[in-house]
Amino acid sequence: MASKSYSNLLELASGESSSLGRISRGIPRVVTAPGIVPDLDDSDDDDNASSERSSLSLPRDRTIIVANQLPIRAQRHPENHSWSFSLDQDSLLLQLNDSMSGHADMEFVYVGCLREEIPVPEQDEVSQTLLESFRCVPVFLPGDLRSRFYHGFCKQQLWPLFHYMLPLSPDLGGRFDRSLWQAYVSVNKIFADMILEVINPDDDFVWVHDYHLMVLPTFLRKRFNKVKLGFFLHSPFPSSEIYRTLPVREELLRALLNADLIGFHTFDYARHFLSCCSRMLGLSYESKRGYIGLEYYGRTISIKILPVGIHMGQLGSVLSRPETEAKVAELTEQFNGRGQVMLLGVDDMDIFKGISLKLLAFEQLLVQHREWQGRVVLVQIANPARGRGKDVREVQAESYAMAKQINGAFGLPGYKPVILIDKPLQFYERMAYYVAAECCLVTAVRDGMNLIPYEYIVARQGNDNLDKVLGSSRASVVPKKSMLVVSEFIGCSPSLSGAIRVNPWNIDAVADAMDSALEMGEAEKHLRHEKHYRYVSSHDVGYWAKSFLQDLERTCKEHSRKRSWGIGFGLKFRVVALDLNFRKLSMEHIVSAYRRTSSRAILFDYDGTLMPQTSIYKCPNAKSIEILNTLCRDKNNLVFLVSAQSRSTLSSWFSPCENLGIAAENGYFFRLRRNAEWEACIPVADHSWKQIAEPVMKLYTETTDGSTIDNKETALVWNYEDADPDFGSCQAKELLDHLESVLVNEPVSVKSGTNIVEVKPQGVNKGLVARRLLSAMRERDLLPDFILCIGDDRSDEDMFEVIASAVPSSSLSPAAEVFACTVGRKPSKAKYYLDDTAEIVRLMQGLASVSDQTPGSQIPLGH
Repeated sequence: MASKSYSNLLELASGESSSLGRISRGIPRVVTAPGIVPDLDDSDDDDNASSERSSLSLPRDRTIIVANQLPIRAQRHPENHSWSFSLDQDSLLLQLNDSMSGHADMEFVYVGCLREEIPVPEQDEVSQTLLESFRCVPVFLPGDLRSRFYHGFCKQQLWPLFHYMLPLSPDLGGRFDRSLWQAYVSVNKIFADMILEVINPDDDFVWVHDYHLMVLPTFLRKRFNKVKLGFFLHSPFPSSEIYRTLPVREELLRALLNADLIGFHTFDYARHFLSCCSRMLGLSYESKRGYIGLEYYGRTISIKILPVGIHMGQLGSVLSRPETEAKVAELTEQFNGRGQVMLLGVDDMDIFKGISLKLLAFEQLLVQHREWQGRVVLVQIANPARGRGKDVREVQAESYAMAKQINGAFGLPGYKPVILIDKPLQFYERMAYYVAAECCLVTAVRDGMNLIPYEYIVARQGNDNLDKVLGSSRASVVPKKSMLVVSEFIGCSPSLSGAIRVNPWNIDAVADAMDSALEMGEAEKHLRHEKHYRYVSSHDVGYWAKSFLQDLERTCKEHSRKRSWGIGFGLKFRVVALDLNFRKLSMEHIVSAYRRTSSRAILFDYDGTLMPQTSIYKCPNAKSIEILNTLCRDKNNLVFLVSAQSRSTLSSWFSPCENLGIAAENGYFFRLRRNAEWEACIPVADHSWKQIAEPVMKLYTETTDGSTIDNKETALVWNYEDADPDFGSCQAKELLDHLESVLVNEPVSVKSGTNIVEVKPQGVNKGLVARRLLSAMRERDLLPDFILCIGDDRSDEDMFEVIASAVPSSSLSPAAEVFACTVGRKPSKAKYYLDDTAEIVRLMQGLASVSDQTPGSQIPLGH
């Protein structure tokens, strides 16, 4: 079956074929959604029809794993110019597949690049081979584009910044280059096009990995609004102070928010991401039943915090190989046979792994603890750097110079204190070094995760054959032991509570940690090892993958319960997802209902509804006053304005409106017309509680720069709109708890809202106004056949609830037209929305133009 994705449309029509077409035909699960041409076939009806068809598809789950590199090693044979391919056993993506091989209902397909550049004439054949033999779909990039993408934007700009290196000079990371950013976006688009060739959007899950593909979610979400999409970041995510220096900061954040689930190794990384969303996009998050959720245009993006694990089966297999045992025997003879103890470091040769700092600390150990001279050896395995450039060369030169210096100062015949291994090692050789090492040192200054400590722990657990090789000191009856000195700044550190954690920049502290690890008692080493081994063996890569995919499936269940559509252009594209019954208020529909009805009730909020929330000057303009007066003069209308403002302010602002009903302070005070007396919706309360609450609010105002207190007649409001978002939110939570405790015996309620904490009499809300209005009309035998209620925030939801509950009751005419409308597309108890205050004003103006044609006296409700 040929793929129906849009890039094959012309080929299918002409009968021609391409490599992409062959790839899609090789995958047994292909696109079934109807949208062939982008942006021309994205209707909700089509999405629903597609979902119905998907119920007939195969029951087996399929996950498309997308990463910069495929888990494949390629080798070119010069004699016949052919290619041979093998699986890369070190690849996390492959380990993920192997660790879940016991799940018969799970199938994986990989999309990514090869490390080697394949000539264009050979790409079709290579694609077919990889697909048939390894279920891999290769993405081929032109050499120049790939270099600007990977070595340019990824390694010169994103990677240093995510590791806290600011481009303060051209030598420190790379200054932002717009052309490199364009290359990054282009490559992400190429990846998206390839995924479209193989995806069944109704059934398949897509799991995107790491910072190379951070804008890919936008391209996929734009094509399929309900794609099941997860993203996991394997690098650190920097604090907002660092991240906000990136010129394309919002584009990347919004792209990530087009995923359904975003995963991080540690809470710190997730916290930094959430802080950036709060500070730069104004988004808030909350925790529900243990899950962190971020609301974004009606969609809930889940945040997953779980460090990746290792492949226990693979490590066990390598430890059992004869060559591993032979290498362990060789190392044991080399070091233990000479009475020497091995400290081991395994790091990439880059600026963030802290190799030079580690060497300085080791030198300090030999200086401060002379007893270890001649007895302790630091073996530093330096893997080739993944990047390239001046900084890599400087790290290499510095490391070689320091090793030479230490060996020159402390070396003895038969004793070389630092052994620097800079050649590539086989995996079994590295495992052998783990087995032989008394302590492993992982002192990177910044690293996303780093699985070296996990591998070391498993290697030290060993097996019976290795115990025999090691001799009586590691006999099976002797408890296993391991020691770790780890940096505070690596992702695995929080999960290794038994390790000695250090600040790698503090040379003396790291030297002392090395000494403590060497001097620690055997029983203590054993207990720490057992604790670590229990965690590492139970939280392996299979556990991590299964947990992520389960959460992704849980999050995506929300898709079928909501109606979604895309808005925005380019990388600002996002999907709005709302309740199936929630829709935009049609101007023609409401005007038609307005014309044919004769007993109308109109309630509307002011701030954020008629007046933009961001306006500093809140007084209504002449145009708004004219519209309100026109509506109020209509004999069929009762118009009520409901606001949180004080009654004196509202009386002043709306003094020209004779027949306008006003409710002040969220409904506590109200009057039916300008010359009527103010009344209270509830009995006048004792406000002595203010003497308790106000000093508490003043305390928080003094300590929170940018916060203010609004002292109303019946309420106190603490506003932190102009304060630091994170600090203000933190202070608001503390203030809420503080006020609830001191006011526990007072007849008030303490509530938090958008950038506010409010104390007001119990039972006061805007719903009271709606209830009182309907009651007053019913007492005068006026059953409204048209109700329009408009608001923009949480306080207005009480009005919507009262209006909705009145529909089946005797408060309304049986054929009443009810319009509860919120401002903006967001979850609400209202059934309708309008996008902004400008649309609200146009709506009111349209209704006023109808009323102009039917002049008369106001509905008589009292004086």
